[in-house]
Amino acid sequence: MKKFNLLLLLMSITALVLAACGGSDETSEDESADSGEETAETYTVEHAMGTAEIEGTPEKVVILTNEGTEALLSMGVTPVGAVQSWTGDPWYDHISDQMEGVEVVGTESEVNVEAIAALDPDLIIGTKLRQEAVYEQLEAIAPTVMSETLKGDWQENFELYAEALNKSEEGEQVMADYETRVDELSGQLEEGGHLEKEISMVRFLAGDTRIYHKDSFSGIILDQLGFARPPEQDVDDFAEKGVTKERVEAMEGDVLFYFTYETGDGEANQNAEDWLNDPLFQNLEVVQEGNIKEVSDTIWNTAGGVLAANVMLDDIENYFLTE
Repeated sequence: MKKFNLLLLLMSITALVLAACGGSDETSEDESADSGEETAETYTVEHAMGTAEIEGTPEKVVILTNEGTEALLSMGVTPVGAVQSWTGDPWYDHISDQMEGVEVVGTESEVNVEAIAALDPDLIIGTKLRQEAVYEQLEAIAPTVMSETLKGDWQENFELYAEALNKSEEGEQVMADYETRVDELSGQLEEGGHLEKEISMVRFLAGDTRIYHKDSFSGIILDQLGFARPPEQDVDDFAEKGVTKERVEAMEGDVLFYFTYETGDGEANQNAEDWLNDPLFQNLEVVQEGNIKEVSDTIWNTAGGVLAANVMLDDIENYFLTE
């Protein structure tokens, strides 16, 4: 009887131990499942400096071009850091209300690598044209995507920015909205007989005067709308620089838009005043007929992004269809 009772006791202990072990394994598996992290999707972006491997949708983005800043904002992304606008304190007026809390990380021409690192970004977007020399330093901080260059056609880089942000669909919608607006405005301008008018564009800077051609920011938009250009401006390049008074006739057109890049020392404004008051300029037919209009240098040239492009469309609509 004693042996039988002992056997029952041993069997009971063994069953309890096995049950405990089984429960422990089950609990461990449950805890492992509960605490397991989902693996974020990794995608690859080919860019001007190589290949970037980006994990998930970036939430902390540093942008190192002014046109790129506008691209991000248009897709609902507020960067944690951005280069200072070429004019403004520190942002262009037309984006300042969307840039609250964004840290300045230098300028396009001279980025502050230490300030970028301090923000611990998930993604850095820049351009080879300006930041090739510091690319390796930036890549050591976070995946870095670089456009090849900056030029009048902001739409060429926009697609790259959207891909880098993992927001290609949002980017396509922004682009579609812009193109729809261009088409609608172009139709209204054509109906009013305005597209036959030759549009002249002149820019005043400190110590320099330029006549803008078709491959400039505003030149491309005028071309998309279907405007005619004066023969000497109907050229597929950026601009004629260093224009002298002997070239004043090249400024002639049916409508002349001019803009001034003033940095604060007054020299660009003085150059503009010198030209605008010169008898040779005053004798232009477009000036004599009063078809001359000052517009924002930021919007028509310097900002170079999608938000500025839409404001420029506002300017054109107001000038030709409202005034």
